[in-house]
Order: sequence, then structure tokens, then C-alpha cells
Amino acid sequence: MRPLAVLIACCTLAAASMAGCGGSDADSGSVPTPSEARAALRGAPPQLRALHEQASELLPGGTDAFRRRLAELRGYPVVVNAWGSWCGPCKEEFPVFQRVAVRYGSGVAFVGLDVTDPVGDARDWLRDHWVSYPSFLDPDSKIARSVGATVGLPTTVYFDRDGERAYAHQGPYRDDKALEADLQRYAGATPNP
Repeated sequence: MRPLAVLIACCTLAAASMAGCGGSDADSGSVPTPSEARAALRGAPPQLRALHEQASELLPGGTDAFRRRLAELRGYPVVVNAWGSWCGPCKEEFPVFQRVAVRYGSGVAFVGLDVTDPVGDARDWLRDHWVSYPSFLDPDSKIARSVGATVGLPTTVYFDRDGERAYAHQGPYRDDKALEADLQRYAGATPNP
């Protein structure tokens, strides 16, 4: 094969893989609409329902407010996803959390940490990529450091029903099955009935 033809073939393959062609595992279906998510989460217990009522909101208050919320969620496993609208891998995994948080949200608390992100950018992202839970603003990474999300983004930290840190997953979840496996392993979670 001629060098130019090899170069064109390599560029075509690279472009196709970056565009998501070739059967990426990340696409495990469409994301639920806000009304579909609300209907699916209608029977959640009060502590989890309070999270769902703050869906896609950015919460102020720093580490103290975050710790108070974790204390309120005792008795339920908690999944904390540290993300930023500037983070490419975070954006790639967002649909996974959009789907799985609805499937498990009647028994598991999901909370986001919006890390080192301009507030306007984060609001724009959440307006276009609704999730069924709120995110705490973490402009200086203090909350992220307090839960051990220190290596990079995205990071997902699991807390057990007693509020003890059980596991931290570094990097994006590329498909629903991987996140669900960790939910079952580290949170003892089952999908909504």
C-alpha cells in the first residue's frame, strides 16, 4: 500500500473511533427524560426523594453542607460522582449516570461534585444533560479531597449504609453494566422494584 493510502486509512479509522463509530459500549440506550425519571423514582423514601427534588441543581455550602447531606443519608448507600463540564471523560460517562441513577435511585443516593468548574459552564451542562440528583459546587476541590477523589476526574466514591467510604473508582464508567456491577459490589444495591 502506498504511504499516502496508509495515512488516509489510519486517519479514517482514528476519526471513526473518536466519533463513536464501531459499536462503543458507552451507548447502552437513551437517557430518561426528566418526566420519565420522576415517574420511575416516585416511590423513593423521603431522604432519597429530597435528592430527586434537587435534580440537576448546583448546591453551595462547601464541605460542611456536603458532610451534613451525607449524614442525612445514613442508612442508604451513597455514590458520589466527581465531574466537571470541562472534563471530556466526565462528559462521556454522564449518560451512564443519567440512566443508572434512575434505575437504582429508589435505594441508592447519588450525589455529584462539580469540581473546579465555572458555575455558568456547569449550569449550562446540567441544563442540557439533566440528572436525577444534585451536585455540590466544589470550586477549590476541597470536597473532592475530603472524600479521596484526588487523582483526577471523573472519580466515583462509594459510601456504605453507615457512611463509611467503601471504594473509589478512578476514571469514567464506559457502560451501564460496569457501574451497576460496582453498585452491587460496593453498595449492595439492586435496581428499583
